[in-house]
Amino acid sequence: MKRITAAFKPAVIAICVIVAAFAYLAGCSGGGGDASKGTLKLSITDRQSDNFGKVIIAIREIRVVPRGFEGAADNDVNLPVLVQFTTPKVIDVMALRFAQEPLGEIALPAGNYSQIRLILEPNPTGNRPPVNYLTLSSDVNGTNPIPLDTPSGQQSGLKVLGPIEVKAGIINAVMIDFDPNTAIVSRGNGGYNLKPTGIRMVQMANELPQFGSIVGNVSSSFGHWSSATVAIKRRGTVNDTDPIAAGRIFSSYTSGRWQAPFAAFVPAASGSLGYKTFITTNGFALYSSQTVSAVQNQATDLGEIVLTPR
Repeated sequence: MKRITAAFKPAVIAICVIVAAFAYLAGCSGGGGDASKGTLKLSITDRQSDNFGKVIIAIREIRVVPRGFEGAADNDVNLPVLVQFTTPKVIDVMALRFAQEPLGEIALPAGNYSQIRLILEPNPTGNRPPVNYLTLSSDVNGTNPIPLDTPSGQQSGLKVLGPIEVKAGIINAVMIDFDPNTAIVSRGNGGYNLKPTGIRMVQMANELPQFGSIVGNVSSSFGHWSSATVAIKRRGTVNDTDPIAAGRIFSSYTSGRWQAPFAAFVPAASGSLGYKTFITTNGFALYSSQTVSAVQNQATDLGEIVLTPR
């Protein structure tokens, strides 16, 4: 989801780790023979940015964090290892616009999980080139890589916040939505930091080989809100129906208001098969959009969504 922190400025509730832009897995069959387990399949996607030419991250390990273990160390035995790369997996997230890069899968006990940790390869010291870096769009030939400062990603894992629900007996698809507009923050001295809350997870009803997105920017001038849940549902379904896609966004205070962009990834659909967007957050009324279509490889923009106090 576009910066859904208030998961989507054009950002999402989404790296498309298909972990944003927000989908609850209703699932394909197959999760192994253990009825108490489900399969978590993780992938990553990207929201476009006009500021950067490349955004390169080098992942050496990915772990899943069960609820209650948010403070555990990266090597804690209670944090299942989704994948461990002998050689770090190098990804240019800017190349993933309306595409997804598979990251791995794991069979997990059914239940709720609070984080995905992307443990990055540290940038080398001295004069050696960085492994986590960006180039600016003005650097046409990409000859001036700028290191991405990711201290949390190198010391305690880059913590992408959920929640994620793993249902038993099915494939649970989660896409990580890496939104450069909110995940990369300038330090003002020519350097850049990675901001984990700008990276969102979208849980989806199914894996999506092809998809469009529904995006918007959630804001409020009436008071502070820290997070909100964005859910995308088929037209005509009731509020308690499992969404096609869902995720959590986190706000930040900019331009005089609390806001966050979001993006949700959904199959192409129109007319009576279109989608409605629901946004819930403490202290504010439920937001329900009009029905909109989704077009493959395009973003349907809901624009500014202003929360109304209850």
